[in-house]
Amino acid sequence: MKKLIILTVSIALASCGNNKKEEGSTSIAIDGSSTVYPVTEAIAEEYRNIDPDVDVTIGVSGTGGGFKKFGRGEIDISNASRPIKEDEKNLAEENNINFVQLEVAYDGLAVVVHPENDWLECISVEELRKIWEPGAQANITRWNQINPAWPDEEIHLFGPGVASGTFDYFTEAIVGEAGSSRGDYTASEDDNILVQGVSSDKYGLGFFGLAYFEENRDKLKMVKVNGGAGCVEPSMETVSNGTYAPLSRPLYIYVNSSSLQNPEVINFVDFYLEEAPSLLEDVGYIPLTADEYENEKAKFKEFVTGNQ
Repeated sequence: MKKLIILTVSIALASCGNNKKEEGSTSIAIDGSSTVYPVTEAIAEEYRNIDPDVDVTIGVSGTGGGFKKFGRGEIDISNASRPIKEDEKNLAEENNINFVQLEVAYDGLAVVVHPENDWLECISVEELRKIWEPGAQANITRWNQINPAWPDEEIHLFGPGVASGTFDYFTEAIVGEAGSSRGDYTASEDDNILVQGVSSDKYGLGFFGLAYFEENRDKLKMVKVNGGAGCVEPSMETVSNGTYAPLSRPLYIYVNSSSLQNPEVINFVDFYLEEAPSLLEDVGYIPLTADEYENEKAKFKEFVTGNQ
């Protein structure tokens, strides 16, 4: 009996360690950005209604973690809140994987504080840089060091981890270099943990995708951002028209060429691009224009034709 148990556990572990999809599989494996997850999950829920025999699984290992799995051929689709990097492209090329990048939505990054924070309504890009740049580590630790009018209290910071596309985007937009940040803050790839951290700390400040603020509006306070043209609050209008600068961005899915052997992947992506505009508002994201979606559909169709 003991040998049988060990053998069973070994088989289970072996199967968990290999997520690569077999040809003809009726499952679709997706992983990557926690920011894009709500969009893809909303699409997947609708897709399951029309084709319940297809098993759509969605992991959340961050944009960087998703691209690692994607480049090794372990997943069909990668959710991403930033474009793919050169080293990630190289990994895919080493494994003979072609891919297509498809824009699916727009998102703004929300800067948030505790609802009892009564001193911060708007923050400038310069003030954000002063907080988050690498030189701030162990040096900028109190609110009044950023602005003398703010309290002489410790500032407690919350933000995405280094594998997150949101981290890359924020640091590039605010600090000037992707990945350049202080390290002494509470980091997590799970935006819900960041929400919990800021919402339970009067002296907390954090940032994450706008959709997560919309889901937790009753627990958090939004901070307007001054990118040089006055204080602007992120909204569907300010994100789509670019006035919420520099913290507006496109969101992506990447489709693996080898996954096209599974026709359900093609059907799912077609469905995704068709249904995204009608579902995005429900999950707090901003759709592309009709013409932009048509361009993405044409790009995907060309990709499919060229890889079959």
